[in-house]
This record gives sequence, structure tokens and C-alpha cells, in this order.
Amino acid sequence: MIFIRPLWTRAVVLFLLLFSAASLRSASQAQDYQVDLALVLAIDCSFSVDSNEFRLQMEGLGRAFLHREIHEAISKGATGRIAVTALQWSDENNQMVILPWTIIANPDQSEALGQVLASMPRRLAEGGTSISTALQFSAAQFDFAPSAERKVIDISSDGRNNIGPPVNLVRDRIVARGITINALTILNEWPTLDQYFERNVVGGQAHFVLPANDYVAYAEAIYRKLLREIVGPGIS
Repeated sequence: MIFIRPLWTRAVVLFLLLFSAASLRSASQAQDYQVDLALVLAIDCSFSVDSNEFRLQMEGLGRAFLHREIHEAISKGATGRIAVTALQWSDENNQMVILPWTIIANPDQSEALGQVLASMPRRLAEGGTSISTALQFSAAQFDFAPSAERKVIDISSDGRNNIGPPVNLVRDRIVARGITINALTILNEWPTLDQYFERNVVGGQAHFVLPANDYVAYAEAIYRKLLREIVGPGIS
């Protein structure tokens, strides 16, 4: 028997109601639907991420979408809309979409998305750290995304690629498709992990690495990272 947390249930119901209403309003324009940003959130679920660290990661990510500054940044884009999908990943055999492509066009939708992410359970088996396969899986999701001015993979990790194909070669192929890869590195195990990501993982237009000293610092870091990605090139 599977037990579902009440918070998770309420968040999903609220989110689906808001998303369904938005979808109905725009159904006649579906073929022309454009967004400023298509964003893949790739969440590390490898062995190095324990249950407490996973929860801090998801709650921090969810809270970021509650910020007024995030809502304002979305509204100031050319279309005033972004599309977001989220996935969990570990080794080369474990990647899973946990949130399908979802268009965010107002604060209510952003907050509903935040609630869903904050209460999202760990749905993937633990494993090694295959950043390369996670990037391949992330890039494949753009085949199903709304057309967007910018395509960005936002990957978070506390470790180095230790299984799967060479990550720098995968990075180069993805960047050649016009996709930007940004990273948030958690430095609790590898103090110089941000330097490794700069050399091997990130790439594309205005790419960047944002370090967090530990998982407690993750919430503030992911908020600043999302704000920078939504606003786009030009923000420091």
C-alpha cells in the first residue's frame, strides 16, 4: 500500500486546478504558445545525498518559486511566461521526470509549482553520480517543451561524474544545440567542486556555476540561481 502525505495531496490538487484553468484559457492558442525560458531542473539523488539533504534540496527549490522577485522576473519577460520541468537523477540507469513541462505565467501558478516541488518525495533509486547521463536525459526533454527563446539546464550536485560517458564531451554536444547548462554545486564533500563544474559541466550562453557551502545554504543559492536564469543574460 502506498501512503501519500496530506501536504503532497493538497499541493497537487491546487497545482492541477491552477494549471488546468490556464490550459483551458489558452487552448485556442496552443499552437502559437511561446515562452521566454524553457528550464530543466535536474535534482541529484545519488548515494551522497541522504534523506535530510534531499529534503533540504526540495524544500529550498520549492520556496524559491514563492519569492516575489521570481514572480516579477517572470512577468518582465517578453511573453511573461516560462516553462519548467523537473527530474531526479543518480547513476546512468536512473533518471525520472517528476514534473512534466508546466507553464508559469502568474504568481499563483509559481506558488503552486513551489508547493509541489517542496513536498515532492524521493522517487528514484540511489546510485552513482552520472552527471553526463543526467545531462543527456535533461537535454532530451526539450523535444517536448514549448518553443522558447532560451533553453537552460539547471543541474545541482554535490559530487563529480563517476559513472557513464565523459561529462565534458556530453556537455559540448548539448551546448552545440543552443542549450545552456548552469550548475549549483554543494561543497560539503568536494570544496573545489565548483572549479570541476566550470571545467567540465557548464557551457553555453552566459553559463555560470553558483556554489553553496552545504545543503543548509542551498535554499538561498537556488533562489539566486533561478532569479539569474529567469532574468537571463546581463544580470550579475
